[in-house]
Amino acid sequence: MRSSTSICIREDLRRIEPDAELKLRATYYTDSVFALLLLCTLIVPAQRATRKPPPPPPPVKMAPEMTCPAPLGVGVATKASFCDVMTGRDPAAGILIKLPPHKGPVTLTFELHNRHTYSEEQTKANRAYSRYTATIGVLTMDNTLISRAVVQNEFRKASDLLDRIGGGAGPGGVKAVAPTGTEPIAITIPEPEDEVSLLGEKLTVDRIDGSATYSSPGRPIALISNVMIEYRPAPPKPARKGGRGRQAARSGRSVGRVGQVGRVDEVRT
Repeated sequence: MRSSTSICIREDLRRIEPDAELKLRATYYTDSVFALLLLCTLIVPAQRATRKPPPPPPPVKMAPEMTCPAPLGVGVATKASFCDVMTGRDPAAGILIKLPPHKGPVTLTFELHNRHTYSEEQTKANRAYSRYTATIGVLTMDNTLISRAVVQNEFRKASDLLDRIGGGAGPGGVKAVAPTGTEPIAITIPEPEDEVSLLGEKLTVDRIDGSATYSSPGRPIALISNVMIEYRPAPPKPARKGGRGRQAARSGRSVGRVGQVGRVDEVRT
């Protein structure tokens, strides 16, 4: 019944208006195209929304830019550079470590050592025993403490020295002060910081003849070496949209209009 009815309607339309069937087909085609475009506008944004963001850049490990106010020197055996950590309260006077632009926290690592003034005579006389406990702080530039680091070790004989420092007046051209003991240190620096300072807090020395604690400002109490940082580089800043490009486009349009007016005037003349 439905098929015969539709046939009759088509026949009646053909009699009334010969192009009616073509119009119906055109309307059906237009509606189909519109529905397809609408479906695409819904699907494409959904696909874009489900795209995963690009992976973060891999971490970078490097020696940072560092300012050492009191360098001790370079080790004869290790070839490492040793820097004295001075006691103090002003971060600007400490060992300054600059942090490059980064995303997330930065991991600061270094080796912390005690410092011993070596005496061959005391060592041979078995009177060189010393136990050192040095405490230093890692601070922000506004004097906020991030973390503390401690190194403790004992010295009895020459083999307890980590290395000898070149450039001295002692036998073999080495300095009397030498690093002893090693404590690996790893400290997490918060993301907002772009520079930190290392300052000494106190040193406790236990010897055969007694103990002493040193904390007065300006005294070297420890050594650091092998300073490294690990961080993720900050993403590049997005380019500004518009600005010069829009101004150039506007100026181009205005020049074009001036040219058109000039040509019209020429035609009129």
